Parts: sequence; C-alpha cells; structure tokens
Amino acid sequence: MNQANPIILVLYYSRHGATRKLAELIAQGIESVPGVDARLRTVPAVSTVAEATEPAIPPAGAPYVEAQDLAECAGLALGSPTRFGNMASSLKYFLDGTAAEWLAGTLSGKPAVVFTSTGSLHGGQESTLLSMMIPLLHHGMMIMGLPYSNPELMTTTSGGTPYGPTHWAGVDGNKPVSEDEKRLAIAMGRRLAETAARLHGAS
Repeated sequence: MNQANPIILVLYYSRHGATRKLAELIAQGIESVPGVDARLRTVPAVSTVAEATEPAIPPAGAPYVEAQDLAECAGLALGSPTRFGNMASSLKYFLDGTAAEWLAGTLSGKPAVVFTSTGSLHGGQESTLLSMMIPLLHHGMMIMGLPYSNPELMTTTSGGTPYGPTHWAGVDGNKPVSEDEKRLAIAMGRRLAETAARLHGAS
C-alpha cells in the first residue's frame, strides 16, 4: 500500500459473513482504480451483558476501526446487515461515538456509499441503506448511489439497488453472492474510488 495514495475506508459489521463478502467485493472495485487503496475495517459486536468485552483483535476478518482510519480516509463505504429495516446496533453504536469527528469535520466533504445484506429478499434492504445515510449526511459526507448505467440494476433477481449494493443472503446466510450482486458491488467500489481520487487531486 502506497501511503501517498488516497485511502477508501470500507467499514462494515458482519455477524455471519454475508456483509463481509460485499465489503471485499467493494474493496476489489476500489483497488481496480490505479493509485487508490482500500482499507477494510470492522466494529466489535455489542453485548447485552455490560461486563462483556470483545478481544482487542478480531479472531477473523478485518481489524477494528480506529479514529485514525476516519481521519486518513478520502472516502467511505459503510456496510451492515439489516436489522428490522435498520442498521445493526454494533455499527450504530460505533457511529454514535463519532461526535469528536463530527465536531472537527473529519468526514465533511468526503464521498460515501452504503451497502447491506438481508436474510429475505424483501427484508428491508432499501430502508436499511437509507437509515445508514442519515448519520453520514450529518457528518457532511457526499452520498453516492448506483446509476442505472449499470445494467444489472434492471436484471437482478436478488440484491442490488440504486441506493447501494445489496446481497440476499438467505435465512441461513449461506446464499452465494449472485453475479449481478457481485458486479454491482465492484462497480460501486470503482465509482467511489474514482470520485475520491478526483476530489483528492483537486484538494
């Protein structure tokens, strides 16, 4: 990774791995743009037991996000599984703790996209994506979606929306990412990286 390159933070929470799959595809799209690097990060789970804590390093997957990751990124892809048409509490808990970054304008003016996975086809994909946009708007970020120049939006029979990439994971979370879902996730990463690179160059 070249530290002179703009970094796109791909920040997600994934309990069973479906949202993580999308995150990795978005990162693939980001890194298809020359001179742009992807940085995958996750958040710890929230426990109902007050004394419970997560290990300092996750047992698998991406490292936990730190404030420095927000400061260093030139753009953000934010992902969560759907929880009753909203983002998972673990991601919301992290975002609720970013008041210092909000006051400092750390994310202001940076482009952002959102993505999600659901157990059922009509399980609240679009409402989850819209709910995830709200805190990013408060941070002053520039929200991007998927334009219909991506033909997969018209042919997909699983996930994929103009609000951002989605994956229909199935009730057990074992449905593979479809070809349409894959192409849309990669396209979203590429579009985010291209935009961030232009803005980074202009600044």
